[in-house]
Amino acid sequence: DPSRRTSTTPFRKIGARAKASPPTANRQLLTMGSAVPTPAKPPVRVLISGAAGQIGYSLIPMLLSGRALGEDQPIDLVLLDIPPCKDKLEGVCMEVQDCGFGLLRSLTPTVDGKTAFEGCDLCILVGGFPRRPGMLRADLLKKNGGIFSAMGKAIGSSASPNVKVVVVANPANTNCLIAALNAEGVPKQNFSCLTRLDMNRSKGLIVSRFGLSSANDVKNVMIWGNHSKTQYPDITEAQIKRDGEWTSVPTVATDEDMKYFKGDFIKTVQQRGAAVLKARGFSSAASAANAVIDHIKSLYQGTAPGEHVAMGVWSNGNPYGIADGIFYSFPCTCKDGKWSIVPGVTCSDESKELMKATEKELLEEKKEALP
Repeated sequence: DPSRRTSTTPFRKIGARAKASPPTANRQLLTMGSAVPTPAKPPVRVLISGAAGQIGYSLIPMLLSGRALGEDQPIDLVLLDIPPCKDKLEGVCMEVQDCGFGLLRSLTPTVDGKTAFEGCDLCILVGGFPRRPGMLRADLLKKNGGIFSAMGKAIGSSASPNVKVVVVANPANTNCLIAALNAEGVPKQNFSCLTRLDMNRSKGLIVSRFGLSSANDVKNVMIWGNHSKTQYPDITEAQIKRDGEWTSVPTVATDEDMKYFKGDFIKTVQQRGAAVLKARGFSSAASAANAVIDHIKSLYQGTAPGEHVAMGVWSNGNPYGIADGIFYSFPCTCKDGKWSIVPGVTCSDESKELMKATEKELLEEKKEALP
């Protein structure tokens, strides 16, 4: 009920939720032998929380360009933020209108977290409580625990039965766990958290190391565990393209390269977020938004044959001996909106030790965050 959604928000809904395409939306020139025009897809209802923040500001135009869900996929967009950000959110909506995105069917700004999730097919949870100077990790986990518990309950009670939820706000893995545990009736497999940014950072370093043309010449970098300083970026399965042929990184790497990949490479990826914050004065925003789009594209449009990507997913039944009951980053393939953990990756004793270290941190976070 669109009227119910807008009655609780001080904002004016922009555009009507499309029940049918405008008369000219799919008009084609009919020539001899031509058939009926292709019907428009029904809109996907997408919610972005923390929409007035820096990541949201970068994410919205990327999403509405069609890269994530498809260039022919209309979107009903819901932008959620907290009441103190009402004016900023209104300004963001003005800019979205001014862009004139062809895929945007309706725009609903709201500061009501209880009703915002109604009927949503995809929820991108960007907004969370930031860590303040001197704040203990346990306090941050508990503060975000309340936020993501409430959002999980709202998703479970009012979102689409097949809703997909992508958690971006840090601590992403544990925030994802809390939301999933509180979303009654929504399978845990419908939740995932962002470690694609870490994968993209790793790809960029590999491009630089080997002097490649672009990040498109790198695939199958793995990120194990938590989106934190304990994460394990792993090049065991990574491949690079040279002269049109894909080659295993460990096969072409020199002894000096392998020393780098086992040392400075891992540390650089683990500490990249802090380095960006120190240099820029703000947390990563454009790169984070870009990684969200990559994550959603893989989930909805599938991964290419022979390719896997990094995703924080429900750990139950995984083939690597990681504890059940947490969201842990594994190499995953995607098809038809579902992910699968890639089995059979060879893990050295050194790799297993690093994988267990980040698992330990996630189990500690879970213990601190849950009552």
